[in-house]
Amino acid sequence: METTILKSLLSNEQYARKVIPFLKKEYFQNVSERILITKITEYMTKYSNPPTAESISIELNNDTTLNENDYTSTLGVLDSFKDYNEEHETQWLVDKTEEFCQDKAIYNAVMESISIIDGKSKSKNRQAIPSILSEALGVEFDSHVGHDFLDDYEERYDFYHTVEERIPFDLDYFNRITKGGIPRKSLNIILAGTGVGKSLALCHFAANNLMDGKNVLYITLEMAEEKIAERIDANLLNVPMDQLEQLPKQMYEKKIAELRGKTPGKLIIKEYPTASAHSGHFRHLINELKIKKSFVPDIIYVDYLNICASSRIKGMGGSINSYSFVKAIAEELRGLAVEKDVPVFSATQTTRSGYTNSDPGLEDTSESFGLPATADFMIALISTEELADLDQMMVKQLKNRYNDPTMYKRFVIGVDRARMKLYDTESSAQADVMDGPASQQNLKKEINRKDFSKLFE
Repeated sequence: METTILKSLLSNEQYARKVIPFLKKEYFQNVSERILITKITEYMTKYSNPPTAESISIELNNDTTLNENDYTSTLGVLDSFKDYNEEHETQWLVDKTEEFCQDKAIYNAVMESISIIDGKSKSKNRQAIPSILSEALGVEFDSHVGHDFLDDYEERYDFYHTVEERIPFDLDYFNRITKGGIPRKSLNIILAGTGVGKSLALCHFAANNLMDGKNVLYITLEMAEEKIAERIDANLLNVPMDQLEQLPKQMYEKKIAELRGKTPGKLIIKEYPTASAHSGHFRHLINELKIKKSFVPDIIYVDYLNICASSRIKGMGGSINSYSFVKAIAEELRGLAVEKDVPVFSATQTTRSGYTNSDPGLEDTSESFGLPATADFMIALISTEELADLDQMMVKQLKNRYNDPTMYKRFVIGVDRARMKLYDTESSAQADVMDGPASQQNLKKEINRKDFSKLFE
């Protein structure tokens, strides 16, 4: 197959353009073949056209780094191609070349893993093996190089009429402002002060996703895994947190069994020390879960963004400011969301002034305005003494790429802190917080339907 690939690269331009980006010299065992694939790749990169046997011969002759034996043997292999007249179907060649690359990638990964196990690798340890194997298993040809505006109009038209897959909330107004839920490949942020309910909201959303049949990955850098699990237990078992420890084991096991029977989804909670893990660690965790548990997340929660590390910027201090550092973390998490085709949900703190502000804005985001600049969707959770007395919390839209952010810009949700739950309130509860003519008009219609029209007289 190696010979067929090299010969076809010199004789089939269409084939060469499709496969050359995916061919690596490591896939070829013979030294002469490695030299040839390197020369062909360099030529195409420089001149944007496949080389001829004669041009490669000249390149070999001008390469002073080759020893006599390598030069002679490589030239001999190249000379054997000159009388090559076979013509294969291009798509067949591409398919067989993809199979070849996949087989070689897996073989090389297995051999490298064995080398690591035997202690022969100086740069990698056994923890690197899952990612090495995962990367090899993911080898495939992706020939898509962009959307041609004039030629690909049919694909674009179909896209306009395709319903985007979203992960819905169990809260009515959240679904309204997001057009039915959170889309994939997105970064979504909750802004709130200390103790307002960032983790409560994340745990509630995660619990709802689980019961909706989704695979949920919850990454915590603030609280222990057991503390997050305790909050989700209180939510799903409908038992106040302070009464969980009083549940008899038999009853607890029965409730968990009932939950398991209600959903095919899974929830994995992973704890990292504060400020020690970044998107690279999360990516490695996702790959490990896929290999060890056959678990692929549908949504990822990170609790919370500001206490993550950055894979590109090493630590704070010196010339690194908080704006650049937090923005880098946000960009990396959004990149992970795009790469893994999942939504990522996280949270951030308000500034000191924002903590006491009953109407926070994007400017109240702590440490970095680069975070809201990167996020796709951002809301603020607001708690006042009056709302707390009513077991309620106000939600304010700060940024929304999914819908018009002026539609239901503010609304109220109910809070059961003992059971770590959020719930919808009556439409009448929204009357004092809705702003904007569009929001008021929609709300008036709802309340009129429920015979609450006097509120608008």
